[in-house]
Amino acid sequence: MNLTIALLTLTIAASAQTKSPILLELFTSEGCSSCPPADKLVESLDKQQPYNGADLIILGEHVDYWDGSWKDRFSSRAFTNRQWEYAKYFGLSGVYTPQLIVDGQSEFVGSSGPDAKAAINRAIQNHKHPLTLSAKATGNKLHASVKIDNLGSKGATLYLALADEQATSKVTRGENSGLTLKHVAIVRSLTAVGDLTNSLTKELDLTLPANHTGLRVIAFVQDRTTGRILAISQEKL
Repeated sequence: MNLTIALLTLTIAASAQTKSPILLELFTSEGCSSCPPADKLVESLDKQQPYNGADLIILGEHVDYWDGSWKDRFSSRAFTNRQWEYAKYFGLSGVYTPQLIVDGQSEFVGSSGPDAKAAINRAIQNHKHPLTLSAKATGNKLHASVKIDNLGSKGATLYLALADEQATSKVTRGENSGLTLKHVAIVRSLTAVGDLTNSLTKELDLTLPANHTGLRVIAFVQDRTTGRILAISQEKL
């Protein structure tokens, strides 16, 4: 019996180690009537983690071009600009919501479960480089340490994102008037920490977002030419 338990423990541990971390970026807005189904899909993927070979890491990036009669309190021009950068990578003539981007390599309408499944299964096959992340919050300050060695890239950028665990909003105007919307992994800040080709170590001290609800710290490395996510790690505080 003890041998059986030991072998089972080793099997579970090995399975956990072989999971590929995969970045899912949802470009969304509380002012967009097509976005709530995408928010629900991402929430489900985040909670259920339904793919044995994948550790799904979510970034909810609220764009600002829907801010009209209803102002999305999480929206930022920085996320709109990031979405436009993706439009260049994918050869798109414009941006739209909801848009889900998987590992910087696949894009599709964010409410499409079949497209998400296909993109995640493709991403599982791609090797991610190890990235070490540690983070500790003290009061309204966060200290984060990020290290990556021997990346072997022609050019990449290290990013650090701070995201709320979850939040709800009661929308009183605009296309979603009367709805209570729920979001997960809402990005409050996204910082380009530094560029690298091989190795990089960074110690960062950041001020935490005001009124944050739980916190996720996500560090990832993105190829500057292709947009592909080369390495990623997440800490939940």
